[in-house]
Parts: sequence; C-alpha cells; structure tokens
Amino acid sequence: MDQRRAETDCNTGSSPVTLYGEFTVTGNRKVRCAVSLTERDLVVQKLTSAPVGRNKVVLSLKDCVGCRAYWEDDNADQAAYVSAYFYPLKRRWMSSGVSRQRVEHCFRLAALQDPRANLEEAEKWARAVRERAGRQQYLRDGVLMGELSRPCRMMLLVNPQSGKGQALTLYNNHIQRMLNEAGVPHTLVITERQNHARELVKEADLSQWSALVIMSGDGLLHEVINGLLERPDWEDAIQTPLGILPGGSGNALAASIHHYSGASPVSSEELLVSCGFLLCKGLVSHMDLVSVHLSSSPRLFSFLSLAWGFVADVDVESEKYRHVGAARFTVGTLVRLASLRVYKGKLAYLPATKDYSNERGLRNNKTLHCNYQASSLSPASLLCRQSRDSPCKNTFHNSCHSNNSLKVRRRESTPSKSATKAVPGPSDSLLLPLEQPLPSDWVVVQEEDFVLMLAMYQSHLAEDLLAAPDATLDDGVIHLFYVRAGISRTALLRLFLAMEKGTHLATNCQHLVHTKVRALRLEPYSPKGIITVDGEVVEYGPVQAEVHRGLTRLITG
Repeated sequence: MDQRRAETDCNTGSSPVTLYGEFTVTGNRKVRCAVSLTERDLVVQKLTSAPVGRNKVVLSLKDCVGCRAYWEDDNADQAAYVSAYFYPLKRRWMSSGVSRQRVEHCFRLAALQDPRANLEEAEKWARAVRERAGRQQYLRDGVLMGELSRPCRMMLLVNPQSGKGQALTLYNNHIQRMLNEAGVPHTLVITERQNHARELVKEADLSQWSALVIMSGDGLLHEVINGLLERPDWEDAIQTPLGILPGGSGNALAASIHHYSGASPVSSEELLVSCGFLLCKGLVSHMDLVSVHLSSSPRLFSFLSLAWGFVADVDVESEKYRHVGAARFTVGTLVRLASLRVYKGKLAYLPATKDYSNERGLRNNKTLHCNYQASSLSPASLLCRQSRDSPCKNTFHNSCHSNNSLKVRRRESTPSKSATKAVPGPSDSLLLPLEQPLPSDWVVVQEEDFVLMLAMYQSHLAEDLLAAPDATLDDGVIHLFYVRAGISRTALLRLFLAMEKGTHLATNCQHLVHTKVRALRLEPYSPKGIITVDGEVVEYGPVQAEVHRGLTRLITG
C-alpha cells in the first residue's frame, strides 16, 4: 500500500497527498480503488492492470458541495460508507457547451471488525473532504474571494404557481437533494397568495434564519426585499443573506448570478443546477437596491429593473403565454413588434461620474462572512445509524451613442421633507418630490418620443437577455437605456436578438442610447400606460428612482 500511495503522490503533481486509502466501490465490491485526497483534488484510481491514466479520475474540490459518512440500513453490514458530491462543468450529451452535472463517488470502508471504528474512519474522510473543499478560493474580477462555510437554518420560499407551475417539482428533483448533499438544513415554505412572502418576512423572527432563499421568478424576491425594508429593524433585516433559485419564467437575477460566476450561458434546469451549486458554496456579496418613488403609492425598492414602453408592455402582455416558460418573452416581443407604439414623456437623470464609478473597486465583490456553522457530524452522531437519504428540511404551507440632451441650471438639491419623511428604509439624498423642479446637475433628454425606457441594475433582463453586460452586483449605478422613436421593426428586432448575447451595444444603432446614472425621473405624458418594477406592474404616472449601493447581501457562490 505504501508503494501505491507513493505512486499516487507522484501522479497528483505538486499537491501532496494528505489522506490515502483503498476501498471498494459501493454497488460492486469486486472493484477496489486507491483514493487520495490533496489540498485541491480528490483522486480516484481503480486498482487494475490497465494503464494508470485510463482508470484515474481527478475531481476538483472547487466543485464539491459536500461529503458525508454513514451506515447502511442493513444491520448485518459492518462496513461504513463515504459519499462525496461534485458538480463539475462537463460537456453536454446532445449539444455543444458545458454545464454543471452531478457526480457522486461512494466508497465502502470495511477494514475493521468494529462497525463504529469503520464509521469513525469514514467520518475522518468526510470531514477532511469538507474542510479542504471549504478552503478553496476563487478569483472573480481579479479579486480573491474566500469560500464560506455551509449555511444553516435556511428558509426556502417556493411559489408553486410561478413559471410553468413546476417550481415544487424542480425543488423535489434537484434542490432538495443538493441541499441535503451539502448538509444545509432548510425549511420549505410554500407561498399561498400574492404578498404572502412579504407579510411573512415582515413579521418573522429573523434570528432563527441564517439565510432566506427564494425559488420562483423575480416577483417573489421583490416581495421579500420590500417586506424586509418595511420592518422597524430594517437596517439589520436587510442584511440577512438572500438566495435566488430560478423557478419562474423570467429568472433574470438567477441568470445574472450565473453570469457573474464566469460560467457559460445556460438555461432552464441547467441554470437551476448552477444556481443550486452556487447556493451550496455559500459566498455572500453586496447587492445594490434602487429606491422607487411613485406619484401617490408608497415608496418601494427594486433589485432588477424599471421599465416603460415596449419592454413593460411585453412583460405584462406576455403573461398569457406563461405556460411556455421563458419563451413567453420571445412570443410577446413578436406580437408587440407587429403593432409598434410610440410613447411620449419627459426623461431626466443624474449622470454617474467617473470618480463615483471608480469607487466600486473598494467594495465590489468583497466577501462577507455570515455566522454560518460548518456542516459536520457531532461525536454523538457517530453512535447513530444515519440513513443515507435522511432529509434536511421541514415544510410549511400556510451609450452606444452620445445622447442628445440638455443640462438644467444649477440649484440646491437638498431633499424636502416630503421626499425624506420618516419611513422604513434608507433616506434618499438625490431626489426631490416629484412635483418639484429637477435637482442640480441633472440632464434632461431633449427627445420626448420613445419606443422604450429601461433602467437595469443587474446584467440580465431574462434568462436569455444579457441587457447590461458590464453591470455588477454592487457597482452603484443604474444602467439606463432608451430607444428613440423612428426605429424600424426590423432594427428593433435585431437589437433584441443581439441582446441574447449582450452585443446590442455594438450594433451601432442610431436610436439606442445607453448611459450610467445614479438617479432618474420619468414623466409620461399619455394618461394610460404600463410601468413595471422588477417585472411587477406599478402605479402609472411620474416615477423617479435612486440607487443605494450595496444595501443588501446575496449568496453568489
């Protein structure tokens, strides 16, 4: 065995072997493997006469979500078992590209006569794998990001009606298993009506939860964020780490998080598995929120977008095609293109200066260590026959071109009392009441005929729409897009097709304007229309918004 370990040590390269063992494979006791654990990899080598490389598997611990030791239910079996769970990027079976795919390696340890001794040895391996997987580090945007230990006491809210109505099925098929593999205890809460989640988090004892995770479309997260910010203790509540799993038809934030991880584009269940993997890894980052003021409705907070015109119309009118999932937006776009409208209004904004944008380097992608506990078995649990599939959850039902614009004259911009009245949530320092003239240094767009106005704060508008390719979670800016009237149907369709790959800003479209702003105001002239915030219809009329940098925290893996 020492000679085999030395050979394995040489074959693993510069990373020394810290743990070595020879075990049989679960399900086929005739197959024996030499298993080596290094600081970076788990190396599995079948002990056969075949050449080494042909039977060798190297699994990166960066792709590991968990590892556990257990006894089988068979009382006559004195062996213990170790299962390690990986989600590496692998080539798809039927198409090009890669996606995260589940890989489980399970070994049988039966070297000792005492079942408890076998389990202790198995637990030593499981603990070592978890600890080394937890020490892996990531580079993202040039910033070294440390991995957090496993989340615990997680509330997972699922909207069973979102998207195609398959969120619960997707949870049962993928997420429940992934969280159990990662050792993440969670309580499943099934929402029963609109604003159920908002009411729940507004009154919940958040000290019981280390994270709130939403599995739905973007609308349920909108409820949760606004519920947290309506609490008297909103400053603490909004720091509760949030997680997002795609279960709706839009899934824009989930697609954005996947994009920020640097992975290739995926959709549908592949996106769910990717976001589930990132959730299990447990890295937490800051995320911007945007304060939105309407003419008479209470202030609300937005994490994704503010839309007026073509995009808002498509979002609302495509609801009738919800049964086709994410394709509803494609169908809605084609229908709306057939009767293209012009929307009249006044648009103004406060530009984001270069100095302000450069400040993001001091905060962007900083990791925040939550008070999570590592998922490991206590000594007492070694005396218990843990079942292989023991559940870890409970369930509750209850500018591509410079814009033609005009700067307003300088004046004092101290907000009035009506704009900063004592309501939960942070105060707005850049906005005056909607009925007052614009603050100083704002820019007024000269055109008043638009096809669309879209304010984005994340990269994706939908699973397959990379609307703001250079956006990040906490860059502290609103990415403002507007398309002037006069664009042809063909040119507009070409823009949206280019948006699927994030290349629309390079199309040299003369009608498209993109700029980065800190605040904006829109005053529609027509008496009827649609405005959406995070895809949700809000009161139609004058609206203004201001970004609040890094106001909340999001689990980004």
